Amino acid sequence: MQAALFAHLALTLLAAAIEAALGYPPALFFRIAHPVVWIGAFLYPLDARLNRGPPLLRRIAGVLTAGLLALGGLAIGAAIQRGLLALPFGVLPLALLSSSLLAQRSLHSHVSDVARGLDVSLEDGRAAVAKVVGRDVSRLDEAGVARAAIESLAENFSDGIIAPALWMALLGLPGALAYKAINTADSMIGHRSPRYLDFGWASARLDDALNFLAARLAAGLLALAAGANARNALALAVRDARNHASPNAGWPEAAMAGALGLRLGGPRTYGEQQVAGATLGDGRFEANREDIWRALALYRRALAALWLLLALGLLASAS
Repeated sequence: MQAALFAHLALTLLAAAIEAALGYPPALFFRIAHPVVWIGAFLYPLDARLNRGPPLLRRIAGVLTAGLLALGGLAIGAAIQRGLLALPFGVLPLALLSSSLLAQRSLHSHVSDVARGLDVSLEDGRAAVAKVVGRDVSRLDEAGVARAAIESLAENFSDGIIAPALWMALLGLPGALAYKAINTADSMIGHRSPRYLDFGWASARLDDALNFLAARLAAGLLALAAGANARNALALAVRDARNHASPNAGWPEAAMAGALGLRLGGPRTYGEQQVAGATLGDGRFEANREDIWRALALYRRALAALWLLLALGLLASAS
């Protein structure tokens, strides 16, 4: 057990280093796409064939779909991991593949593009933030664009980095791949629209469960990275996270708000649907492009804290 934990922690650190250095190269994406794209391609026909009939039948089909994705991720990941580790230096291609399930570099790049876009014009900022959020950005002012970028940075720090790294550290590639399959399903079918209210229920609930520890760890790492504002970040996460519609997203977002002295959240629009989101934090509501850069600096320090935590775990498991 201890040897397996050591191997998984080592894999996670190596994968994180590769992703931080290289990201997911565009040439590779154009050649073979990305694991998220593969998962989506698998889920689309399931949605088309199984998401029909009365609500109970849709819910049962959704439970089976979520189970198939999770078990499939575990089985495929285990087969790949076992096969690669049987090869000389197989840990290197295994780490390279595992790195595609983390999003440190790409998240930083997309959010920094929003700040650079706002340097040019409000329309450029809106176009950049539209790539990282699902809400309607057409009527956002500069403060709204900045808040949306910072909120996305906080939420994706949790479910795009901390959660897959956590499951990779515990179970290796199988754990990270199973998590990514469920997280992708949640983003595709987990929202509460008439079509997915029943079929997406199981994927959404399983995603909540898989992100439970990661969201709270993400809040803790952001608070730790906040320096003098650490106590405020942690206090606001504990106070305000429960007000968020998600049982998990409020934790890193509230911690980010407290660390930066901002108020995040509030009303937003998704297509034709108006959502009265909870307000997180009690600082400035008028965020700006400089606040995006401050949020990115905080994010980098939180990543460093994550790497340190993984390294300490590796040392402890080696003894």
